[in-house]
Amino acid sequence: METKYIDEEVKYIGSQLCPHWIYKNYKLRGDAIVAFCGECEVKLSEMVDIEDVINNEPIYSKSMLSFISEQFGVNLPEGVFRQRLLICTIKELLEEYGYKIKRSGDDLFFEGKKLTVSIATKSITSTLIHTGVNILSEGAPVKASGLKSELGIDNIKEFAVEVMKRYSEEIDDIILAGTKVRGV
Repeated sequence: METKYIDEEVKYIGSQLCPHWIYKNYKLRGDAIVAFCGECEVKLSEMVDIEDVINNEPIYSKSMLSFISEQFGVNLPEGVFRQRLLICTIKELLEEYGYKIKRSGDDLFFEGKKLTVSIATKSITSTLIHTGVNILSEGAPVKASGLKSELGIDNIKEFAVEVMKRYSEEIDDIILAGTKVRGV
């Protein structure tokens, strides 16, 4: 799986969660994950999570680290497993930094406040994942925590690159593991 940290700020509005967005914008073809920082504002019209639409819960963060992954040949349940693997990768790294992080499904919490948003969905050609990690918590529509504001992590790029490295290595290793066993 290819990875790329995007240095320029990108406002995540939800429309980026579409087939070939990574390829069209960053020339990474095939399974890939990218990360970028910027404001996050997903209006109900762009929401993929129907439950959030029904509950009238748009997403907003003044500053968020976003990960977008596109993976091919993956059905939706496997895509949700891969989404959860990304969440667990983030949790594991934060715990190595010394923070006590709680996971509930595809959400991470620090001191009872929401740190992440995440969704996996299926397009006609691929499975798509967006996971956002608040950098700053102020202005969020829910009780939130942030990498910088509450956890004191200043080098967001370094954190993002390490998450992508570990996640892509894990996915590649899972695929490799399936090639080295005989059927029974």
